[in-house]
Amino acid sequence: MPGLVDVHVHLNEPGRVEWEGFETGTKAAAAGGVTTLIDMPLNSVPTTTSKEAFEMKVDAAKGKLFVDVGFWGGLVPENAFNITALNQLLGAGVLGLKSFMCPSGINDFPMTNASHIKAALEILANYRRPLLVHAEIPQSSQDERLKADVDVVKRRMYSTYLETRPPSWEEGAVKELVTLAKDTIPNGPADGAHIHIVHLSDASASLDLIKEAKESGARITVETCPHYLAFAAEEISDGDTRFKCAPPIRDAVNRDHLWKALKEGHIDMLSSDHSPSSPELKNVETGDFLSAWGGISSLQFGLPVTWSYGQHYGLKLRELSEWWSSRPAKLSGLQKKGAILIGNDADLVVWDPEVDFEIGKNYTIYHKHPITPYAGRQLSGTVIATFVRGNLIYEDDQHATAACGSPILAV
Repeated sequence: MPGLVDVHVHLNEPGRVEWEGFETGTKAAAAGGVTTLIDMPLNSVPTTTSKEAFEMKVDAAKGKLFVDVGFWGGLVPENAFNITALNQLLGAGVLGLKSFMCPSGINDFPMTNASHIKAALEILANYRRPLLVHAEIPQSSQDERLKADVDVVKRRMYSTYLETRPPSWEEGAVKELVTLAKDTIPNGPADGAHIHIVHLSDASASLDLIKEAKESGARITVETCPHYLAFAAEEISDGDTRFKCAPPIRDAVNRDHLWKALKEGHIDMLSSDHSPSSPELKNVETGDFLSAWGGISSLQFGLPVTWSYGQHYGLKLRELSEWWSSRPAKLSGLQKKGAILIGNDADLVVWDPEVDFEIGKNYTIYHKHPITPYAGRQLSGTVIATFVRGNLIYEDDQHATAACGSPILAV
């Protein structure tokens, strides 16, 4: 089937290669049938918020890519009202911009507000490129109070972390984005721009707002991630910080609603949100959820996880390809990716949906670090071979001897 297009990946190079890196990350992608990925503007050093930083990132990727890699630029308060800086960044070839409506966890990538987003949309409209948004807005100082007040035992409880990021954080952010998305309707001030909400976790009020915005004609799409579809809060053991991510994994009822929304077309696509760190930052030994790094290593597992857990919900191969290939390619403006058509890049994954395996046992993890909540999971759907633009880059647990992936720059 068409190779997967993962639009939400943190490879962290340059600057934090001890977390991941272009070589290890793209090898993991190839082993998972991902033929194209889009790298996020953080957590590299420097963050990709200027033309100069973007050029450093592209240079750092040379000779290390086993799959094709595009790049999102970063929207932060420092560049949001700087028309020249944003035009230079977009002109250099980023496929769109990404911003956070809450603290990102990285000091040099501060959060944006509605005024920053509104200004950026009007510039993006000229390029017909999307703005990706981490949609959570802190509603109170509850998070900081909890971090300061709870004892060691409670800090190890997943329920404590879940309480710090309630669904209302997502709902508040989505409300603002839905209002801003009105500018993207035909003949609006940002006609041509596009808002894309990343890693939706809340399948209740937030999802209802997105549905209404779509019905109004606003250009808005949304993704969710395999970890929200595979796991549930009540199944997470105390101290198992491998499951910490933001927004958090919610309960089983919410998981069922996410699957229903995917099947009905209200959620447009899937992405990994592969967000690794160095092992010590995950607090695996102490189990402290509140201070652990919030990110899940998952780039290699999207295809088998979606296929395996999707069987309960009647997942069809056509849906799998839409969620992981054609729609992500369209979001990214990659006209020659995401479908098997004459004239397209020959990006292909050959896989067997009936072969079972256990992650970390008879299935090699190619991420830089093997810390992942998927370790030990029994899955089905093993990748046999991966081709990028007709080149065989992975087959039977072996990678090509030379990295033949290419950077993708918008034109």
